[in-house]
Amino acid sequence: MEDKIKNILTEYRPSGREDLISVLQLIQGTFDYIPEEAINVLSQEFSLPPSKIYSIATFYNQFRFTSKGKYHIKVCNGTACHIYGSEEILREIEKQLAIKPGQKTNDGMFSLEAAPCIGACSLSPVVRINSAYYKNTTAGEIKEVLQLYRNNEEQ
Repeated sequence: MEDKIKNILTEYRPSGREDLISVLQLIQGTFDYIPEEAINVLSQEFSLPPSKIYSIATFYNQFRFTSKGKYHIKVCNGTACHIYGSEEILREIEKQLAIKPGQKTNDGMFSLEAAPCIGACSLSPVVRINSAYYKNTTAGEIKEVLQLYRNNEEQ
């Protein structure tokens, strides 16, 4: 992993601290999250303490510090979705999977994210699992959808 991170730095050739966010984006693009090892390498590269790099990265909601599950669930919590019940859907997913946003199930099958908006307001409330959109959904329907994904894994 460290070799891949160093290759990213070699190819990108950061010229200063202003390149930190671009490098974080490249690392996340490579690994699908920002591993702790990357923080340590970047700390040396940019002459910043790891806490400063975490502070910068956590300011932006685009960065993740854990990998996604096989099925990444994104619940829209934008205004329209919120009005039409996205919080209830999120609570049902948390109950069914025993995880909170930002977490992954122990088996690595599901991960959960609450998004401020996913740009599908006309589908409210909307849930996205990988690239599939579930529009005008309810907590009861999402429970069935999760069961379909589980059943698909058992076959």
